[in-house]
Amino acid sequence: MSEKFPDVFTWIQHIPQINKWHTTSLSFCICPSASDFPNSTINLLAQRNPNPTIPTFSIIVQSNNHPPLYLWTSKQQLNINPNTPNPFDEQTIISLLFSFVESILTYTSNSCNYSTIKIPKPDSEMINGLKEIFNTVILTLSFVVCVYEAPLYLRENCLNTLKNHLVTSRARQATITLMKLLGSNLEEQWMRSVNLAITNWMVEHRRCRSPKTTTTTLFSYSVSAYGLWKVQLYCPIEAMEVERSSNPMADSRLLFSLKFNQLEGVMQFNHRVVVRDKWIDVIVKIDNIRYDVIKLVNERLMSRKGAGEHEKHFPSRISLQLTPTLQTDFISVSVSKSSNNPGREFEVERSIEGSFDPPNSLGLRVAGREASTMTMTPWKFEQSVLGYTANLNWILYDSSVGGREVFSTKPSRFSIMSPRSWFKDRYARAYRSFTRRGGVIFAGDEYGESVVWKIGKGAMGKRMEWEIKGSIWLTYWPNKYKTFYHETRRLEFTQLLHLTIA
Repeated sequence: MSEKFPDVFTWIQHIPQINKWHTTSLSFCICPSASDFPNSTINLLAQRNPNPTIPTFSIIVQSNNHPPLYLWTSKQQLNINPNTPNPFDEQTIISLLFSFVESILTYTSNSCNYSTIKIPKPDSEMINGLKEIFNTVILTLSFVVCVYEAPLYLRENCLNTLKNHLVTSRARQATITLMKLLGSNLEEQWMRSVNLAITNWMVEHRRCRSPKTTTTTLFSYSVSAYGLWKVQLYCPIEAMEVERSSNPMADSRLLFSLKFNQLEGVMQFNHRVVVRDKWIDVIVKIDNIRYDVIKLVNERLMSRKGAGEHEKHFPSRISLQLTPTLQTDFISVSVSKSSNNPGREFEVERSIEGSFDPPNSLGLRVAGREASTMTMTPWKFEQSVLGYTANLNWILYDSSVGGREVFSTKPSRFSIMSPRSWFKDRYARAYRSFTRRGGVIFAGDEYGESVVWKIGKGAMGKRMEWEIKGSIWLTYWPNKYKTFYHETRRLEFTQLLHLTIA
């Protein structure tokens, strides 16, 4: 990177007591000026008004030729000890940090009320990494604020600069530490706020300049603890790669509904080590595989500008690969047979009834009945092996037209118009392939067969590493909206998981 990572934390640590300031404000440059606009920067400003003893923090556009343009101002009052030479001690900085976090959480039109969820006291891990966390949070807040508030002539340069900082390994690791502290509910709201800003930036960039742009696309992390492997991921739909789409393009209302969503995924595996007489078995079982497509804006905005909240992508294929990264002590890997998702049977019955009452009536009694039984198996689960890699695949099939793979085919115009197609009204029917909010859940009770790696006794006591690589396909076929538009997008991710052989 050409720009140095901004160290706001150290600057704030050295802010003196307000009565020793020589000016009414102090500032720190977050985004330096671009070559096209050499006199304009994005700064973090500390001011001693309106309260003369407590500073107020703001994100501003600073220019030599114009008064400062305020983009954001903090609202929380800080408790500062007036008797210390450095008023911003560790606890005060932590309070300021969480005021920045709360501001980020408000930048979504689809926020949830988590008022009962408390932010815990920071543990030793966070305090040790407080500098990186603080700097990452203020950069994230600056990014979100710039998307909505920065003037157009500065916005693109500042967003690219901030994005380059936020995709570094130090910023990603700091965000992961913060997410573990906040907990899953606040983590979801954080990611929806950030990804809504990213989506708005991408939509504006593609509308004004180029169809392609590089942005912060995917946030994912892994957890290896207590016999559990877990991978969490978030990605705005607009940032996913389009594999195929139909022509002509969809109308603006449908595009709005399709763009303003994000993919949220959780992959959980249970693992255990069984020591045999001459070898060791590492057994991995599926606990939960969950993917949801969640809207980033509220229902009122989706109804006003879009085609409805139920016009959105759905998971159509999931592919996961588990691979030990160091294979010296490995002997073999075994997987179970491929199988279908358990079929669900239901009966369709039709009948006609009338009446005939002799001898003084002309009534006619007719009875008829037709019954049929159908078995729906839209999801197929497949396992395979390549070397010591275990491949797990879930594939959605179009059961209404001969069982074609959904992610790799396009629906016929006849099936799109037919109200009886399986993908019509797909979030409300009793026998549907998705949850009511549009996701999928594959649990261990359905896919409980395990993957077993056989390892030599030389691995005893070692901390071993597995790589999990995944690809997720999301497809859109019309649900209730009258359109022939359809498309499939794809996302790839990689994470590392760990296990001690003991």
